Amino acid sequence: MAEHICGNEEEFVAQMNKRAEGLGMTNTHFVNCNGLDADGHLTTARDIALMSRELITKYPQIHDYCMIWMENITHTTKKGTSEFGLTNTNKLIRQYEYATGLKTGSTSKAKFCLSATAKKDDMELVAVIMAAEDSKARVRDAVSLCNYGFGKCNKYQEDVGVPIKPVKLSKGVKEKISVAQEEPFTYVDTTGADLKGMERKVSIKKKLSAPVKKGDKVGTVKYFLNGKEVGSRDVVAAESVKKISYQSAVVDTMKNWLL
Repeated sequence: MAEHICGNEEEFVAQMNKRAEGLGMTNTHFVNCNGLDADGHLTTARDIALMSRELITKYPQIHDYCMIWMENITHTTKKGTSEFGLTNTNKLIRQYEYATGLKTGSTSKAKFCLSATAKKDDMELVAVIMAAEDSKARVRDAVSLCNYGFGKCNKYQEDVGVPIKPVKLSKGVKEKISVAQEEPFTYVDTTGADLKGMERKVSIKKKLSAPVKKGDKVGTVKYFLNGKEVGSRDVVAAESVKKISYQSAVVDTMKNWLL
């Protein structure tokens, strides 16, 4: 696969390291693409969690493959065709009701490792186990971490499409412009705070003038919990409004006069 995509393994590994850097995997360095022990081939539990989160977020269909327990594989060569069975090495998917994946691994130096994903209600977690003594230990530790996370974490999920009133606009062909929050706000608390007390404050630029393009930032929505800011989302223009011209001003004047 590495040779097919990049021509050789060295270039593919270079791309792996570049992507890891882009994901914020600051303590990861790949030497090969197969994951086998090699000097300088290093990573951490945090970095594996970041990589796992990116995978399940961008490609959620990966869960469909990770949850397959057994599969028959047909192997065809010049000598003929043979069939053999494969069993999923992630025993978590058979032993933990909230399991959704993800990936096992083991080498003589790394020992038994697991990046486990699990979902309960609307909460999805990633638990990374490294250097376990055996396959049973990594499953046991992953279950413990997931149970701890589900018990400790409390999620605030904002309703989709919270409306914001149109905003006054100067020097535009329209006096007001429609705006919207760029995306809903989500917050995970681990302190046991009452998330019903979440406050939402909308702040729009004081001087907003045309031209404005759809998607331009025009303000911010800030979220406060017990008086402390815990996050924010951009407010953007929901439409484009051109700057008023002499011709458009004359047309508007005539329309108002006729009405």
